Amino acid sequence: MKLILAILRDEDSENVSHGLISAGFRVTRIASTGGFWRRGNTTVMIGVEDEKVDEAVEIMRTHCGRPAEAGSYRATLFVLNVAHYEHI
Repeated sequence: MKLILAILRDEDSENVSHGLISAGFRVTRIASTGGFWRRGNTTVMIGVEDEKVDEAVEIMRTHCGRPAEAGSYRATLFVLNVAHYEHI
């Protein structure tokens, strides 16, 4: 099991979330702020089986807008190992 933490620009969060949900992923969105200019961001948390990580990342890549200039980016992703989880 993996946990994907994706920090997205606010303008991409709706498209990315809808793309993931449409593909059957469960998504939790949290409003966040960061970076030098304190731009609005959205942090998306997605719990996925190991074999679904590439699919989730590709969906995010497809649904993010293009960077405004060369060398910039639209999202930062962290893929973390999950030792244990349970639903209560």
